[in-house]
Amino acid sequence: MFLAKSLHILAAVIWVGGMFFAYMALRPAAASLLEPPQRLSLWDAVFSRFFFWVWISIATILLSGYYMIFSHFGGFAGSGMHIHLMHGMGLVMVMIFMHVYFAPYKRLKKLVAENNFAEAAKNLNTIRIMVAINTVIGLLTFVAAESILL
Repeated sequence: MFLAKSLHILAAVIWVGGMFFAYMALRPAAASLLEPPQRLSLWDAVFSRFFFWVWISIATILLSGYYMIFSHFGGFAGSGMHIHLMHGMGLVMVMIFMHVYFAPYKRLKKLVAENNFAEAAKNLNTIRIMVAINTVIGLLTFVAAESILL
């Protein structure tokens, strides 16, 4: 249980912490220092690296979470409301991420490669909104998790 919980928490910290950093620190710095072509190229490079870790985090969170639910709590019936909240919010976060990855990020990557920065910027804005939503959900999920750790 210790290993599963540790991996679960570390993966969540990587994902949510990465989004928080990107939204609260990198985004405003890039916007103030870089022109749109450089800023969009930067985001393309950042996302390609960060999303690799998000995929690993998602797999780790789901595997460790389901392991703990079924080995420690005896399934969802034996799990508290905080587990159900974390599970539901986590699945929403995964769906939002998958939408970002397979729709606006895919378009952003293609448009940056084509130097179509005006259209790429529209996709970056969609990603920004989705990341903001996912960051809030992620932080709320940490609050739900707090009731497990105490």
